[in-house]
Amino acid sequence: MKLGQFRTSEDERPWAGSVVDGGIVDLNVAGRRSGVTLPSDLREIIETWNWREKVEFATAYAEETGDAMRSHSAVVPVAPITEPEKVVAIGLNYMEHAEEGDQDTPDSPMVFSKFPRAIVGPDEPVEWDPELTEAVDYEGELVVVIGERARNVSEDDALDYVAGYTIGNDVSARDLQLADEQWVRGKSLDSFAPIGPHLITPDEIDDVGDLDIWTEVNGERLQDSNTKHLIFPIAELVSFCSRAFTLSPGDVLFTGTPDGVGYFRDPRVLLSEGDTMTVGIEGLGELTNGCRYIG
Repeated sequence: MKLGQFRTSEDERPWAGSVVDGGIVDLNVAGRRSGVTLPSDLREIIETWNWREKVEFATAYAEETGDAMRSHSAVVPVAPITEPEKVVAIGLNYMEHAEEGDQDTPDSPMVFSKFPRAIVGPDEPVEWDPELTEAVDYEGELVVVIGERARNVSEDDALDYVAGYTIGNDVSARDLQLADEQWVRGKSLDSFAPIGPHLITPDEIDDVGDLDIWTEVNGERLQDSNTKHLIFPIAELVSFCSRAFTLSPGDVLFTGTPDGVGYFRDPRVLLSEGDTMTVGIEGLGELTNGCRYIG
């Protein structure tokens, strides 16, 4: 399934939908009219018992009847997950990225966090005050969304706890990140965690460990890799994190970026107002965000 959150106007509260050939199914409406209970928020849907079957049933009802359907052109996608309990991220998870920054390859996953308020959706601006940071960088990443409460899960079972996958951009203020010697502030400025455009359920992906991933800035491809180069694969990351803290439905996990980030290029490629970033992942689509100064 391809799921997401949408709105038809700026002042409308986002609502969860499934993406089908004929349009976008409003899952709350389709569920209510077909006799199943589905909240309006996608994170809340993921928290619902037996949610996959309920979403499939409501979607099938809408496709058969034409009820609760919106046209693709009538809606605007927003972040597929908003207000998660946690945004967990992994650093230095591609060997070439560690090497380009002259960092040792980690022996175990390097975990940090981003604040949930940093999340924005496709085509929303990434914003910062140029007097606060002068070194903003892009990081295209595969993002995992947790589907079941996970605590002390094994690697063999870890993927059973995944609701789906989306695209992320771990935008980073390098000067703040390096000055602080820990990463939360430089990674968590408002709007520094774009995700989207959709949540793709695992059954739609042949092998999450073999997906092309790339990032373009103003149309120039600067990152170009594949998830097979992850040092710690998805199952290991989910298991590792779950041994330290409980992962909740709707939690977002950034899995690391490949080499080619701007800060370690020669010459450096740092983001400025008016720049456009596009992150693409095979089978998941593309996530595009512009850059804008504030303050």
